[in-house]
Amino acid sequence: MDKQQHPAGSHEHGRDHDHDHDRDREHASHAEGRHAHSHGHPHVMPSNGMSARIGIAVSLNVLFVVVELSFGFLSNSVALIADAGHNLSDVLGLIGAWAAMVLTRRGPGGKFTYGLGRSSVLAALGNAVLLLLACGAIAWEAMSRLVAPQSVTGATMIGVAAVGIVLNGVSAWLLHAGNQHDLNMRSAFLHMLGDAAISAGVLVSGFVILWTGASWLDPAVSLIIVAVILISTWHLLRESVHLSLDGVPAGVNSTAVQTFLAGQQGVTNVHDLHIWALSTTSVALTAHLVVPDRDAEDALLNLLTPKLKQQFRIDHATLQIERGHCEQGCHA
Repeated sequence: MDKQQHPAGSHEHGRDHDHDHDRDREHASHAEGRHAHSHGHPHVMPSNGMSARIGIAVSLNVLFVVVELSFGFLSNSVALIADAGHNLSDVLGLIGAWAAMVLTRRGPGGKFTYGLGRSSVLAALGNAVLLLLACGAIAWEAMSRLVAPQSVTGATMIGVAAVGIVLNGVSAWLLHAGNQHDLNMRSAFLHMLGDAAISAGVLVSGFVILWTGASWLDPAVSLIIVAVILISTWHLLRESVHLSLDGVPAGVNSTAVQTFLAGQQGVTNVHDLHIWALSTTSVALTAHLVVPDRDAEDALLNLLTPKLKQQFRIDHATLQIERGHCEQGCHA
């Protein structure tokens, strides 16, 4: 999807990191408008060891899914089976996040001029959809068990849930380092943290069932698990769909950016402002600035691009300078 497409004869937005800036500026001086690019960071997202951490988390959770599913059938516990299904969807989500991280490291090319950073948004969206499907299956089985409760082995629930708390807790700790500013990693981290809390709930219900024989608690806990998953999934789904539709990323106030640009010395008008996500960690901006005074251009461009990154975390800005009109009718 091309955010900067203009009619024939309009200015050209080059994306090549290796282009000769001095030559471009010389050519631009003969034109009515000028533009500048800000590349505050490379398109290649640093891994910071997250790839290895995700690999360990995937291995731990695959092991736990096998154990939990096996003992869930042996103990006739729908809560354990439900949690195993949830953990399986988390494994698939982690694999998706892992694949997106690898794809994001690939630089821009002829077909994908922005690189493949958007794959991290698609991974978060796919993760949310998987969780919704898992919730439907879990809720269906739990409701049928509430109508016709079945005997459950509480001791097995306790043992498996205790293992789940440890493994999911370790997985959440591994992913914590990358969740602050990355929707993709945050979704994986929250799922692992939620899984640890869910396992704690299964453990408590196992003790209650062991002491009281109240088998109905097993499907009831399953429905609570579904409610917890749905709450976290809704936020993830909403944000990932928002980014997929090129919405302004959370944490970036487009009105504040507009006001900031319009308030710069020499700028008389700002139009065609677009802000969107290149990935779950990278934000891009394009804008047309009306600057009648040619002498103010250099100082303005040199000032704006680092300030946009510092104040709004916009690390890929393209600014088009105009004298007071746009001959090609480039308003979007």
